[in-house]
Amino acid sequence: MFPQNRLLLIAAGSALGAVLAVVSSVPLPRGPVTGEQGLVVMATSLMVGLAAGYVARSRWAIALTPIGYIAAYELVRLGIRGASLETIRFDSIYGIAALLTGRGLHFTLALLPMILGATTGIALARRGATKTTRAQTVRSLVPRGLLALVVAALAVAVAVPGSTPRVVGADGRPVPGSIAQLTTVRLGGRDQAISIRGFDENAPVLLYLTGGPGQSDLALSRALLEPLTRDFVVVGWDQRGTGRSYAALDPTSELTLDRLVRDTIELTQYLRTRFAEDKIYLLGESWGTTLGVLAVQRQPELFHAYIASGQMVSQRETDRLIWRDLLAYAQRTENWSLYDEVLTLGEPPYRDVPWANSLVMGYYDALATPYAPPAAYIQRGEASGLDPFGMLGSEYGLVDKANVLRGLVDMFSIMYPQLQGIDFRRDVTRLEVPVYILDGANELRGRRDLAHEWFKQLTAPTKRLVTYPNAGHAVAFEQADAFRGLMVEEILPATYGRTGR
Repeated sequence: MFPQNRLLLIAAGSALGAVLAVVSSVPLPRGPVTGEQGLVVMATSLMVGLAAGYVARSRWAIALTPIGYIAAYELVRLGIRGASLETIRFDSIYGIAALLTGRGLHFTLALLPMILGATTGIALARRGATKTTRAQTVRSLVPRGLLALVVAALAVAVAVPGSTPRVVGADGRPVPGSIAQLTTVRLGGRDQAISIRGFDENAPVLLYLTGGPGQSDLALSRALLEPLTRDFVVVGWDQRGTGRSYAALDPTSELTLDRLVRDTIELTQYLRTRFAEDKIYLLGESWGTTLGVLAVQRQPELFHAYIASGQMVSQRETDRLIWRDLLAYAQRTENWSLYDEVLTLGEPPYRDVPWANSLVMGYYDALATPYAPPAAYIQRGEASGLDPFGMLGSEYGLVDKANVLRGLVDMFSIMYPQLQGIDFRRDVTRLEVPVYILDGANELRGRRDLAHEWFKQLTAPTKRLVTYPNAGHAVAFEQADAFRGLMVEEILPATYGRTGR
């Protein structure tokens, strides 16, 4: 048995992990959300581990200090909103992704340096207290040295920032006069990331609003919307709480639909000023169409035209139609386990978000009629090497890659309930800008039927529904070359002209 004073030393050293967690949880309730914060977590954990090992002078510190850190962190951040820090789920890929990104990366960055520090502190405290042979010394140094190399490599990976590639021509060389930039803009009092890409920085500006809510498309849109950069300055945006803008998730009380609409308008104003344009083009994809319609409705004078890909009209009604179609599919295919799962979810709006949605999303292909997207779309996707979720793109540093996934589940879980009262068939029957709807012939009826219904009753200066065969929900991506043709040959001549700069 340990003497009492030895037990006190072990307890005191091990408690340092809990103290660090309590102190760190104030500025970093979700753990590190930027590369810089990741390095701070690693450095402070190393120092605390060193102190804990030196004080305890026992190998117990190697286990107890990290345990105290984890336990304290989990306790002090109880009640924080966001699915990545709520109940641990192993019943879906999204649940596992949430665990790995919401907790896994944080504790990896903290615990490996803490363990290295603890083993080093113990060795320093015991130096000279006991005699060891050269062989014993080497045996103790080897594992610590290997761990030090792992920690150093991890620190280097965390420190490498994201970047966007140069815009290059067919010859692979940078295009003179082009723009390729990854930067941040202050919107609604919070820093948010945008990418700016174009062959000519003097071209008309197109702001792309990504899907989700919660998806980061900085990398995917760069690869899949590349044809548009030949004629436009294409701007991608990580909305607050997503990807490189994940830090702006908090305070979650400010993450409202109205705030995101105002962010969209503020970003539009920034782009107008920066590129000396009176108006810009607005392209929405899926959830981005909800945001886009509301922004255009609020301040139409800022936009040349509104273009929709995968237009959403009523989130609640769409979810109900897809839920019923999935139930019918399960019955038709005699997949009774799926039938029971769908019944258990209950008719939308789903309460168990985003996990219920992840189950339903897994069957979208089964509900759609088979189709073959253009070869160019397939090639761009395969050549990009960005999957899953585009997180392998150069736009994301190591912590940003985790943010892509946890931003998706956290942002969705907070924003989804706020969309249930929206129905454009009732709320938006007129827009004061030209409207172009990219209609995928193979889109799920739960979305497409509502989009057609809304389009018929919509009043706008100009409106056009353009149907593309071999396209589903992400028409702008799947039919990027044809979409570019529409923009250059029809939309630009009709809307830019004298109202351009």
